[in-house]
Amino acid sequence: MMQVACIGAGTVGRAWAVVFARAGHDVHLYDAMEGEAAGRAMDGARKTLDLFSESGLLDESVETVLARIKPVESIAEAVRGAGYVQESVREDLDVKRAVFAEIALHAPADAILASSTSALPGSDFLSAIEHPERALVVHPVNPPSLIPLVELCGTRWTSPETIARTKEFMLSAGMRPVVLKKEIDGFLLNRLQFTLVAEALHLVGEGYCTPEDIDAVLTDGLALRWASIGPFEVAHLNAPDGIQGFIDRLGPMMRHLGRSARTDYDWTPEQIAEAHRVMTGKIPLSEVASRQQWRDSRILALRRMKQDLPDPLDE
Repeated sequence: MMQVACIGAGTVGRAWAVVFARAGHDVHLYDAMEGEAAGRAMDGARKTLDLFSESGLLDESVETVLARIKPVESIAEAVRGAGYVQESVREDLDVKRAVFAEIALHAPADAILASSTSALPGSDFLSAIEHPERALVVHPVNPPSLIPLVELCGTRWTSPETIARTKEFMLSAGMRPVVLKKEIDGFLLNRLQFTLVAEALHLVGEGYCTPEDIDAVLTDGLALRWASIGPFEVAHLNAPDGIQGFIDRLGPMMRHLGRSARTDYDWTPEQIAEAHRVMTGKIPLSEVASRQQWRDSRILALRRMKQDLPDPLDE
């Protein structure tokens, strides 16, 4: 076990603290708002751990795991002696540069320094620190306490050893790391997600269907396959001669639909307002928190199912 530092105690930061504490690490949690943020973070961590316990996915007591998370009063105190640091502050280049300068100043020289950024290339704010070869982006899916996928993306300065160590550490913490071979805006998940959302806005905006129809196509259609296998394996299994045969037969249609899709669709404020009206009619804003709890329970139920029925190809 090692000491871990989480810098930023918002939704993502406190979720990371739960990940590391569940894995048995002592976590120092720091936020610039100090006491106020720390109180919310510990309350949020407890609720998440309660949910894990109720779902049968916690091997220890909630109190045991929660006791490993310690709010501290400075970045220096958080990172002193840490073997791994996860930054989760707001998406602002100047803020991240200042935060990482302080992290690098006080953290051990061999500590891995990771950023949770979902929009900013690591090269834009990790290059000027001491020993930039130990720094990289470790981009989670919000919240990482519930969703194990994490994207590892180094900069031109990140050493292969840092990538390898981070991947091993993430695996040991119960995460599912993928490694990007080079930097790209939005990383992998957001590029796929936002491309699909943009085409969904096009289909709804041009009157082909309703927002509820799009959600049904995903939850009762694509997601039932994608929860276990990805699009490449879907194609491979949908043809007796594998993905080559699938593309040989359906490739022309795929290219046509790709050309006609509108991932750059210029939606209007009125279209977004209408989508908002539809969604708040289904889920009033006053019920968002309870719906989030239901969503989180379903995510953990799916994780439990995947744990109980593991993929034999992963063994």
